[in-house]
Amino acid sequence: MTERFDLLVIGGGSGGLAHAQRAAEYGANAAVVEYGPLGGTCVNVGCVPKKVMWYAAHHAHQMRHAADYGFDVSVNGHNWRALKARRDSYVKRLNDIYDSNLKKRRVTYIPGRARFVDANTVAVDDKEFAAERIVIATGGGPIVPDIPGAELGITSDGFFELEEQPKRVLVAGSGYVAVELAGIFNGLGSETQLVARKERVLRSFDKMLSTELMDAMQSSGIKLDTGVIPDSVEKTDNGLVLRATDGREFGPVDSILWAIGRAPNTACLNVDNAGVNTDEKGFVPTDELQRTNVENIHAVGDVTGREALTPVAIAAGRRLADRLYGDMDGRHLDYRLIPTVIFCHPTIGTVGLTEDQARAEYGDTIRVYTSRFTPMFYALGENKQRSAMKLITLGDEERVVGCHIIGEGADEMLQGFAIAMRMGATKKDFDDTVAIHPTNAEEIVTMR
Repeated sequence: MTERFDLLVIGGGSGGLAHAQRAAEYGANAAVVEYGPLGGTCVNVGCVPKKVMWYAAHHAHQMRHAADYGFDVSVNGHNWRALKARRDSYVKRLNDIYDSNLKKRRVTYIPGRARFVDANTVAVDDKEFAAERIVIATGGGPIVPDIPGAELGITSDGFFELEEQPKRVLVAGSGYVAVELAGIFNGLGSETQLVARKERVLRSFDKMLSTELMDAMQSSGIKLDTGVIPDSVEKTDNGLVLRATDGREFGPVDSILWAIGRAPNTACLNVDNAGVNTDEKGFVPTDELQRTNVENIHAVGDVTGREALTPVAIAAGRRLADRLYGDMDGRHLDYRLIPTVIFCHPTIGTVGLTEDQARAEYGDTIRVYTSRFTPMFYALGENKQRSAMKLITLGDEERVVGCHIIGEGADEMLQGFAIAMRMGATKKDFDDTVAIHPTNAEEIVTMR
């Protein structure tokens, strides 16, 4: 017998859970299908455990500078296994909280892997479930290159399974995941090298951020090589060796981590049975209202191929529920001016257009302000880490259309500036704001 719901969400990650719970608050009879632990990528193998590891590396950084302030500090090693145990326990508590929240909102939790039978029906194991509306929120997973020996490496998922810290590690990639995990390994004492396919890391971000980060990574001890196209991996007596197509060899290392991108989790959904279109990479395209090409089927989160960020998935899921079940006609997520932070070392915060994007769109009507400085934190020591900021303004009124920050506190200071930009703040608004001194953030409102 087929069980029926008003709403069936495929995927128990950030976007799917946010949508189902908000819809249930409006009175919808909702269900969530999930084959893994609740919380999806973010809670289990993404932002949450990554931030725990970032904090660990950040503590190591702070301890290295403690002597600058008169402390006699000795560090007797780091217990990776103990950190992992505490981190995993924290994640498990979050899994349980998600389960409890579903129960509180009377959302049915269906464990298992869903596949479409038709546009209104999915099968989970040997049972079928039907719904008036279905939302695809299955997220994505890390890509492994199709080269000989690639299986000898790990992905970001495997990073969180490591019971012991590798002494020598190579990270292949140039995006968020690559620079964040390389920074964590390096901060905690692994001999770390990063190889990037193109000429710089973070190519989709403002060039200033990329340049400053590469300098900071190399200054911190990370060995960085560019123009590296992996060709094969070999296990030798001394460790793993990565060979590039141009003949260069990298290693030997104890671990190779692939951080070369993520693919959507759609291969097992049988979307053809529902008539849902996917693009050449398997992503599910949607319009601004999160609608697929099938009237009653929507999609949110990483599976859509839009900004792969947890808050984006949550916001899209909640707004979709507001529109479908909360009588908020036209309610949707505006994908412009989405702020984001990269938890590298040092941190990066960015929102709006890059300088190249602004020039391509607006030409000579933009004006760019920059600041490079050494934060006061490093004033008493010899080993200094630079910060840099950039504001991009448009037109005679100098409306701020881009804000890019790298350095101490970038992760925490960006949120307020993102709000200001959404409200249409101009350079004069920034200039007329009294600076908070002495802070890194004051540089944003004192640029000339």
